[in-house]
Amino acid sequence: MSTQLGEERNSEAVITIVIPAYGVTTMLADAIDSVIAQDRGDWQAIVVDDGDKRVAPYVEPYLADPRIRFLQTDNGGLPTARNRAIAASTTPYVALLDGDDILEPDFVSSLIAAIEADPRNGFATGDATFFGADRVGELFSSYCAQEPPITLERLIRREFNVFGLTVMRREAIEGIGGFDTSLRSSEDLDAWIRLMAAGWRLAHVPRPLARYRRREGQMSGNTPVMLQTAHAVMSKARAHLAGRPEAAAAEEMIRRIEHDQAIEAAFARVRAGEVRAGVADLVRLGVGQRSPRWGRALLLMRIAPFLARWLLKIRERV
Repeated sequence: MSTQLGEERNSEAVITIVIPAYGVTTMLADAIDSVIAQDRGDWQAIVVDDGDKRVAPYVEPYLADPRIRFLQTDNGGLPTARNRAIAASTTPYVALLDGDDILEPDFVSSLIAAIEADPRNGFATGDATFFGADRVGELFSSYCAQEPPITLERLIRREFNVFGLTVMRREAIEGIGGFDTSLRSSEDLDAWIRLMAAGWRLAHVPRPLARYRRREGQMSGNTPVMLQTAHAVMSKARAHLAGRPEAAAAEEMIRRIEHDQAIEAAFARVRAGEVRAGVADLVRLGVGQRSPRWGRALLLMRIAPFLARWLLKIRERV
């Protein structure tokens, strides 16, 4: 069920910028202001209140701009919010912007130009700069590789990573059925894999075109959930790509994810007080070989189990 304000008020728009706004409130102004500041004005933005019920006062001051629309819905999760906004629009291009992030002024112009450089390009991505809680001023590509070439196999292996704020051809994202609403996270990776599997190419602009806010409570910080959904995405890819060479890459990634899930379970045992058993699992899984610091930490946990909780903090710095 949804209510829409500002329906189709900008007939000249060529791109719809989709802004899910669950739980962002005051940060939403930064996102919308960055859209208004784009160096081309033939856009419309749809802000989606995904059942938060607190978003309206933060959107209302912007609704005088005929390019900005507000879609109030029941809570369906991020993939559903994105799909609803895409369905409520008709522009040939669609862009993704989370309600707590910021676009650089040339985001729209640069990524549309990148797509239009080749009719086989179905979507485009760039780099991003971190701001907020940590990693301030650092690049997304410093943590998630974006070195070409860009192939489906390298995308699956995470040897090339798509920053989530992208521009897509409508025919491309609608052609694969939109975002998978069964996924709690990693729905964007799933979409990128399906787009490339369908024959679309990814265009890449190798410079920061957005700013990504780091803050507590983000889904990306929930490692068990992220691993669970990554496993689901790779399992889907393995099935969808059966008979193709890329299926082997998906199978390899599933094994890696299952190894990481076993490590998470071992850490959980340590936190629960089963220190010796948990540390034994971590050693067996090779965590001590990650670095000398990890090796020393596990040795100390074995010698002095009461230090385990304090020593686990090392995990965030290695």
